[in-house]
Amino acid sequence: MTVDLNTLRVSPAAHLADLMEEATVTGARSVGLRELPFVPQLGVRVVPGTPSAAALESVYGLSFPTAHGETSGDASGVHALWLSPDEFLVVDASRRQTPSDSAAGEAALEGLPGQVVDLSGNRTVLELTGASARDLLEKFCHQDLHPRAFGVGSAVVTGLGPVPVYLHRYAEEGFRIYVRASFADYLVRVLVDGMVEYAGPAVA
Repeated sequence: MTVDLNTLRVSPAAHLADLMEEATVTGARSVGLRELPFVPQLGVRVVPGTPSAAALESVYGLSFPTAHGETSGDASGVHALWLSPDEFLVVDASRRQTPSDSAAGEAALEGLPGQVVDLSGNRTVLELTGASARDLLEKFCHQDLHPRAFGVGSAVVTGLGPVPVYLHRYAEEGFRIYVRASFADYLVRVLVDGMVEYAGPAVA
């Protein structure tokens, strides 16, 4: 008998799905939180401008970002986050991870220096949206989130309170938080607790 392994997989924040949904705030002070489970995440090590980078850029259909805080590609599909001058996280927000996700990149690097490693199980992705999303993050975040310093398309390694994360501003009112699986429960509960105030009127 063949078993579909996807039916057995449980994401790090799956048990908090109802809590996140119940905390959703609509209206002028809107804010919502959800998990994007099992998003494909590939750790890539290549030097931009080399044949290795060109081979992977052809596979993934993008050019790797070239500076701190930059991203490239399609935020709703395949995109890359800059982690260091020769290190990137390639993400596909349009689907779930499969066991063969790193195969095409590994094949493209055959005989070339570089590395592609599937890191999908290392972190889960939390998506925070709404008019109050930035305001909520600013309560905990070490990064300046004003649009002049952290506009749409920006991504950095930072912290939300004591929790290290990758933070990607993929839309004007949308942020993706890449958090290690072991911290997911804690971070969801902290964010949900912070969302409560937006259900009422602003206090002058």
